[in-house]
Amino acid sequence: MSEARETTIRVSEIFGPTIQGEGILIGLPTVFVRTGGCDYRCSWCDTLHAVDSEYRDQWQPMSVDEIWQEVTRLSGDKPLTVSLSGGNPAIQPLGPLIARGHDQGYRFALETQASIAKDWFADLDLLVLSPKPPSSGMVTDWDALADCLRQAGARPQIALKIVVFDDRDYAYARDAAARFPHLPVYLQPGNHTPPPPEADDASIDIEGIMDRMRWLVDKVTHDRWFEARVLPQLHVLLWGNKRGV
Repeated sequence: MSEARETTIRVSEIFGPTIQGEGILIGLPTVFVRTGGCDYRCSWCDTLHAVDSEYRDQWQPMSVDEIWQEVTRLSGDKPLTVSLSGGNPAIQPLGPLIARGHDQGYRFALETQASIAKDWFADLDLLVLSPKPPSSGMVTDWDALADCLRQAGARPQIALKIVVFDDRDYAYARDAAARFPHLPVYLQPGNHTPPPPEADDASIDIEGIMDRMRWLVDKVTHDRWFEARVLPQLHVLLWGNKRGV
């Protein structure tokens, strides 16, 4: 039996095609494979349905074949970028899925908080490392992030993406960029009104998010931090807290 047939991946949801809403691939048509489970519990998490073990019964154990059938159904068998997200997708054995998709011309992007490194990072097309700032309540293991870079090697394009809520988060982002000066940095204002898992259509404070966006732009330009890119969560501006878009 092949490795792909033996592999079971815990999936929270598969949806698309839609656009990537944030970071380096913002606006790019994408199918999302969101895995279940996470080693973090950020105070402002906007995907608790894929993080909290309370919702484990909603996560489906799927084979690579089952996942791939759904991805190709959604994409109409036309290759595009597949975004591997979570939770923390690094928990899951995604190497065989990536190999399966590459055989058919698909590209793979993965976003992780960089707390767990896997050798199959080297097979990705894009690796987004998104360490969590102080407002999350989590503590960054910089050695683990460096290990993610070592495991990824030279193949994938790699970027830092950091959510910023306040001055402490901004200082954290400056420190992260200084630690890894060779990586492009993407900043985004945080969503301080994330949805509860049972209400994906919960109201959202768009005006507050845009106020933080303007504040962040002012901070970056005032400090002459011209290497950083400040981007919104485009899907939040378009659809608010709605899931599956």
